Amino acid sequence: MTRVNFAVRRIATSFSLALAAALVAGPAIQARADDGDSPAKRPTIRIKAGSDEEFRDHKDQVWKADEGFEGGEVISRSPDMEIKNTKDPGLYRCERYSMESFAQKLPSGKYLVNLHFAETYEGVYGEGERVFSFDVEGKEFKDFDIFKKAGGVQKAYIEKVPVEITDGALDIKFTPNIQNPAINAIEIVPVEEKDEKQE
Repeated sequence: MTRVNFAVRRIATSFSLALAAALVAGPAIQARADDGDSPAKRPTIRIKAGSDEEFRDHKDQVWKADEGFEGGEVISRSPDMEIKNTKDPGLYRCERYSMESFAQKLPSGKYLVNLHFAETYEGVYGEGERVFSFDVEGKEFKDFDIFKKAGGVQKAYIEKVPVEITDGALDIKFTPNIQNPAINAIEIVPVEEKDEKQE
């Protein structure tokens, strides 16, 4: 065998071994990239309660139509109803009320749950006229009063609730007291470790 042929054979063998190693390592690398806890695999979820169609806000973010609720009714208000304290009044002109619960499947991890409220029912004129409680993953909000929190009617208010999901789903339970529970929108935002350190 000539030196040239021997050198060519050695190069071919080395290439074959490198290719085989890459094929074996490939699935492992892909598995790490597809880790369910990766922030890239935990998209933000936005839901406009009471709506039968998507809503696009002033940031061009899409809110899905009403889903995930157990029980209750939906209602839409006048399309020109004024809603203060927000750049997206349309988000608060629909609502779901008298619901029992809400559930959304989620990968394990930490999230910020933003609950959007505005008192738009003409039968509520002041504090104490709609009072209910809700529980977000074990965090209780007792005697919640939209009018009181927002500072009046037709004013947007956002309750921010940090949670950690360990069982594959976000669960919210609602309990009536005076009048019915009501909500306008739910936003579920994944929280990265670096975001927590900045707070």
